[in-house]
Amino acid sequence: MSTPNWMNDGRLHFGVGIEDTFVPQERVGARGIDEYALTQHYEHWREDLSLAAEAGAEYLRWGIPWYLVERKPGEFDWRWIDQVAEHSRSLGLRIVVDLMHYGTPLWLENQFLNASYPERVASYARAVAERYAGTWDDFTPLNEPAINAEYCGERGIWPPYLSGQDGWVKIMMALARGMVRTQQEILAVNPAARIVSVDAGFRWEGDDLPLPRELMEERRFLSLDLTMGRVDDAHALHGYLTGHGVTETELEWFRANAVVPDVIGVNYYPGFTTVRYVDGAILPVEAGTLGLRDLLTLHVDRYGLPVAVTETSRGGSVESRVEWLEQSVAEIESLRADGLPVVGYTWFPFFTLVDWLYRHDLKTPDEWFIHMGLVDLERGPDRVLARRKTMAFDRFQAVTAAGS
Repeated sequence: MSTPNWMNDGRLHFGVGIEDTFVPQERVGARGIDEYALTQHYEHWREDLSLAAEAGAEYLRWGIPWYLVERKPGEFDWRWIDQVAEHSRSLGLRIVVDLMHYGTPLWLENQFLNASYPERVASYARAVAERYAGTWDDFTPLNEPAINAEYCGERGIWPPYLSGQDGWVKIMMALARGMVRTQQEILAVNPAARIVSVDAGFRWEGDDLPLPRELMEERRFLSLDLTMGRVDDAHALHGYLTGHGVTETELEWFRANAVVPDVIGVNYYPGFTTVRYVDGAILPVEAGTLGLRDLLTLHVDRYGLPVAVTETSRGGSVESRVEWLEQSVAEIESLRADGLPVVGYTWFPFFTLVDWLYRHDLKTPDEWFIHMGLVDLERGPDRVLARRKTMAFDRFQAVTAAGS
């Protein structure tokens, strides 16, 4: 039996997330990324989930490696996922399931551009939602569509390696259609399921931008505007889309199949969500709580839906992490006191991650470790990555205890 909608109970809910980027496709100069393998989560998953519960997290953003679960089209191997589901249930830890965190299966040629991608990802999502209904009822159809469009479509860093504005539009349109079909199929088999839409926050300082500011500012909302059926001939990006080959028939499909999430998730990092362009280089700008307030307010004003901070943290010393935890939670409480419907706060990643730049060289994972979590990974002489709770873990535990 499904649980009531916890997102509407008036409380601020605290969670953590495990970095789960999967880009298994390889080519010369680009090795595959599986963050679960690089951080030994496949070996330590029981401990990792137990630590999340111990930290006081009510929910965990946790992703399914689609490329491993469906190694052949339509053939699913649930053995490991079943174990994770049972352990999360035993801990009383709610899972917000990340169905797509970048990577597609190896058999899906041309990845997001494959004509069958929207139906393939929706079929996979339906299978997950049907199997785990009542245990897992919270889903993110696709994490950070704008980053996918940038890395896969605009900058040619990840497959299918498109570039430019034409590439950005092609990838975004495919992703958005897949997101709509995913939500439709989830709700078809589990009408009580809840949808948490998640995208990266984007902010810019200065006037030396690679594209017109209005275009850049509107693009960050396009996945939601498309999936919610808000793109018509009066939309600010209508001409941009049709100029890159999007047809009126395609836009009408989105309006006819509009879906609305229960919560809009915003990913925000104080040290690099805001950037400045200098002589062609992208430089991070420290924006602190001002940037967090700005992005959450923008989303509420635009859509009138509850919002959640679905990723936030700070790299560097443990002391700096504790400071950001306290500053950001205080800012969220202030926003809530002002009437902004912020329903969730997620420290992400829960433990050390491996920088995506690992994909493009031959250094060891340890040389690309970024310590942004409540738990640090430390490799011992046996090559095992031990989980070491930090002072930030203790402080998060205290914050969640006070919040409850």
